[in-house]
Parts: sequence; C-alpha cells; structure tokens
Amino acid sequence: MNSFISKEELIACGYPKHTAQNIIRQAKDIMVQKGYPFYMNKRLGRVPKDVVESILGSELDMEEKQHG
Repeated sequence: MNSFISKEELIACGYPKHTAQNIIRQAKDIMVQKGYPFYMNKRLGRVPKDVVESILGSELDMEEKQHG
C-alpha cells in the first residue's frame, strides 16, 4: 500500500516549515513529470511518501501517532 505524506507531517518529523513546503513542492513536480497532472493543483498537499524519501535520500521514520 502506497502511503502519502503532507507538509504538516514533515514538520512533525522535525523539518522546518519552509523546508517541508519545498519538499512537498519538489515531490509534486516529480509526480507531474511522471504523468500525474492533477498534482499541479495548488490545494493538493499530500504526496506519495516514497517520492519524498527519494528526495531526502533516506527513509522517513514516522510512527503511527493516530493508533495509540
């Protein structure tokens, strides 16, 4: 299952707000290049986690905070 990540979740992982925004923007650009034009929508704020990890060059260590 492909999981998605938002700017707020990146901030919760410790990234500064501006850095998180840039990462999401880069991921959206990559998704458009891969043939998903709906990522050009400025209101769309969630991108595939694996694309973010490829930008960062490492896996994100995110704990499931919603499930106790």
